[in-house]
Amino acid sequence: MSPTVAVLGAGYAGAGAIPEFEDRLGDDADLVWISDTDYHLVLHEAHRCIRDPAVREKITIPVTDIKSPGTQFVQAEVTGLDTDDRVVELDGADDVAYDYVLVALGSQTAYYGIEGMAENALTLKSLDDALDIHEHVKDAAREATREDPAKVVIGGAGLSGIQSAGEVAEFRDKHNAPVEVYLVEALPEIFPPGDAEVQGALRHHLEEADVNILTDDPITSADEDEIHFDERDSLDYDVFVWTGGITGRDALDDTSLENEHNRLNTGQDFQTSDDRVFAIGDSAIIEQPGENPAPPTALAAWQAAEVAAKNVANAIDDHPLETWTYHDEGTLISIGDTAIAHEVTVYGIDAPIRTFNGLPAKMLKKGAAARWIAKITSPTRAIKAWDAL
Repeated sequence: MSPTVAVLGAGYAGAGAIPEFEDRLGDDADLVWISDTDYHLVLHEAHRCIRDPAVREKITIPVTDIKSPGTQFVQAEVTGLDTDDRVVELDGADDVAYDYVLVALGSQTAYYGIEGMAENALTLKSLDDALDIHEHVKDAAREATREDPAKVVIGGAGLSGIQSAGEVAEFRDKHNAPVEVYLVEALPEIFPPGDAEVQGALRHHLEEADVNILTDDPITSADEDEIHFDERDSLDYDVFVWTGGITGRDALDDTSLENEHNRLNTGQDFQTSDDRVFAIGDSAIIEQPGENPAPPTALAAWQAAEVAAKNVANAIDDHPLETWTYHDEGTLISIGDTAIAHEVTVYGIDAPIRTFNGLPAKMLKKGAAARWIAKITSPTRAIKAWDAL
């Protein structure tokens, strides 16, 4: 009897792994793909929908365009993983028994116990989230005046926060809307993972876009129309978006697998504390050489998918597992219609290029998204999506 391999999630990790599984397993296993959406979202472009909801047509890819007919797809929410009985527990469909499972459920927003944050802040973890932010910004702008502009506050100045602030600013400028944009960060500087050079470039472009930047003071609580800080005066708002961090999905609340905040601990081979369970993407904390695990980024998930599929196939055949090392290809961040590129590896050039912006950076960022879409579907679909990326 053929083993059943279940893949949980349709994010970068899951969508990237499915074609690899199909190539490696063929008819030797029954492949079941489980997700609560019947499409893959190019999540690092979801912020574009804050400005223009029509973009969703270009950044959502039906699972039927990714998988082969032989792969079973189940649209349902994963609510649990019973590793004793080897069952994926679902809401919206019958539970699925597995022999091996790849957990690629992604993450959810972390609120860090900040009072009122979960109840009052919008988030950006899905297409619906991006569309919801658009509607809130549009409604707030409609009710505002030049004398009393709408205040849109983005909490967290990492990648998602910076890009979201840029899109709100573009919405404001496109519609000549009475909107003030604030970007709030607890740490002394925006984009905390970056060095001073890229931080300075990002700050310059955000300030040029009339984004107010407030740093070095954490949010301590959030009310229905006001956020409070440790030292700074409270800031009232009309729309508040929180992008401050990630944690594992609730589906893993009761897992017996080794984990940190519902993110499964794995070795460099993606194997968890259960040799039948593998994990990649934001669902995992993946060991790497040195002190730091692999970053929870789209790029890391893209890179990991191929090796993860190979290792599940190796486990089925009782072959040695391969190790994976993350390769940092640089940082690409959009601020509205412009972009910043930092430490980017360019073919034919030995050393990464430090920091640059303008059309070259914009083309590189668009190209990265297009390359991903082409990889899991076709170049034709990537070309059709180009203008929205």
